[in-house]
Amino acid sequence: MLGKSAGGLFWMFRYLERSENLARLLEAGFRIALTRSSAATSEWQSVIATAGVTEGFIASHSEYNAPNVVDFLLRDRSNTSSVRYVIEQARTNARLVRTALTREVWEATNECWMVLDQILQRPIRERDLPSVLATIKQQSTLVRGTLVGTMLRNDIYNFARLGTFIERTDNTARILDVKYYVLLPSLSHIGSSLDNVQWETILRSVSANRSYRWLNGEDINPTSIADFLILDRSMPRSIAHCMEEIVDNLNQLSDRYGERSTCAEQASEMFSKLDRRPIDSILASGLHEFLKGFIQDTGQLSGQIEQDYRFYS
Repeated sequence: MLGKSAGGLFWMFRYLERSENLARLLEAGFRIALTRSSAATSEWQSVIATAGVTEGFIASHSEYNAPNVVDFLLRDRSNTSSVRYVIEQARTNARLVRTALTREVWEATNECWMVLDQILQRPIRERDLPSVLATIKQQSTLVRGTLVGTMLRNDIYNFARLGTFIERTDNTARILDVKYYVLLPSLSHIGSSLDNVQWETILRSVSANRSYRWLNGEDINPTSIADFLILDRSMPRSIAHCMEEIVDNLNQLSDRYGERSTCAEQASEMFSKLDRRPIDSILASGLHEFLKGFIQDTGQLSGQIEQDYRFYS
């Protein structure tokens, strides 16, 4: 496959995953802002920080509130991580690789862009926000469903899945890091009811609240939640599950092309640091330090994938 086509597939699905992640993040922030008005400003600030767009937000807004944050993350074309921007980029990349996609995947992507472009034409009223966020998540899911249901399991599929899981694991790590170490006011709150609310917000941000409760009941505590979102390979948005998928797809590419890539070695090393590691070990060494290092490693892995498969040639 041409490197440019591989890059188009990789970034098409990174952008689609990012749109869904932003919707989930806003949904969790909106819920907290409604139920705990005294913490609304801090919650909206944490949403911006998790999305990694603090600098851009500050440049155009002076206050962290619902209208500003929602508009910036959903509609602002100057924000290259806004839903409106990334969906447009996903469709542009889909057009680039149109001949590599089934008709169903292309049509789902095009419909996703048309639907979201229409609903994001105007500022979103607060009462309409839940339905808009639900539509964003639904449209992304439809594209992913057509990929899984209609595409051959070949290198095209591998690059699409790599984009999805690189974006997803980075998002989970960022939510864990920002929510606990930026939003939590001080160490004195650890173990308090406020601390538990923040951890529950993390679960909602990655749509894991019900899954967690199936396994753990009503026991909301930092250690078990961190274990679930970092190390539980049955949880589809956990760091370990995403890394397992990344390793698997890179290994398949190595087999198809007859050469073990540097990025495959790098991903295997990252996964080995997670596999069968107890959560107590991560917490003892420092959760923030672990997540910060993991986010950096994920960025380097993404760059290595681009380099090994010559995305821009």
